[in-house]
Amino acid sequence: MQEFILKYTDLLNPGKNFMTQPIIQVNQLTAMYGDTVILKNICFSVNRGEIFIILGGSGCGKSTLLKHLIGLYSPASGEIRIHGDDLVQAKGIARKALIKSFGVMYQTGALFGSMTLLENVCLPLEEFTQIPREGIQQIGRMKLNLVGLSGYEQYRPSEISGGMQKRAAIARAMALDPDILFLDEPSAGLDPITSAELDHLIVRLSNDLNMTFVIVTHELASIETISDRVIMLDKRKKGIVAEGHPSELKKQSDIPWVRQFFNREIHEIST
Repeated sequence: MQEFILKYTDLLNPGKNFMTQPIIQVNQLTAMYGDTVILKNICFSVNRGEIFIILGGSGCGKSTLLKHLIGLYSPASGEIRIHGDDLVQAKGIARKALIKSFGVMYQTGALFGSMTLLENVCLPLEEFTQIPREGIQQIGRMKLNLVGLSGYEQYRPSEISGGMQKRAAIARAMALDPDILFLDEPSAGLDPITSAELDHLIVRLSNDLNMTFVIVTHELASIETISDRVIMLDKRKKGIVAEGHPSELKKQSDIPWVRQFFNREIHEIST
C-alpha cells in the first residue's frame, strides 16, 4: 500500500523541473462580461515556489482574473499557460490533466456539510484516481495532518471553527498533490489571530513543499507577511498598475494611489 501511495505521488508531481521558467504565464489576457471589458491585455508570470498575490480595490477584477486562471471562465483573447501548456486551448484529457495540476480553495471553503472532514478531503481522490479505499483514507489523513487537523477526521464542517474550515479546504485542495494552490480571500471572516495562523500555514507549506500559491486578497497584514510578489489591479486602467514586493511599492511606487493603498491613506475629496 505504501508503495502504491508513493507511486501515485510521483505521478501527480511530474518533473519538478520548472525552476528556470515560470510555472504560470498570462499573455495579453482580456476578460469581458458581455460587451463590458473588465481586464485588458493583462500580462504577468508566476515562478515556482512563489507566494503571489493579486490585489486591488473593489471591482477591479481580482476574482474575475482568478476564475480565468482556474478555467472557470474563458478569456475574450489571450492565453494562460500552466507548465507551458495553454489552458485556454486545451481540450479533453489535456485540459483535465492541467486542471488536476492545481488546487483551489474558495472564499467560503465550500466544504460539503453532510460529509466529515476526511470524506471532504478524500472526494477528489475518489473522483480522479484508482487508488484503493484504504490508500485514499491514508492520504486524506496525511493531508489533514499537514494543515494541523489530525484528530478531526470525523468532524463535520459545522462542528469546527471558521479557521479550521479554511484549513480543511486547503487540505482538500492539496488532495491530488498539485504544484499550485489558488486561494480566494483565505482570511475573509477570520479574526486577526486565526488569520495570522493561516498565514503561517501558507508560508510553511510554501517552504516545506516548494508549493506555488496564487492568492486573491485585500488583507494588508497578510499581504505584507506572506507575499513574495504582488500585482495590483486598477478598475480605471482595467489592468495591472503595479508589480513588486509590498514594501517596495509602499515606499517607492511612482503612482500615488498605490502608495495610499499600502499606507491606508484616505483620498482627499475635492468639493
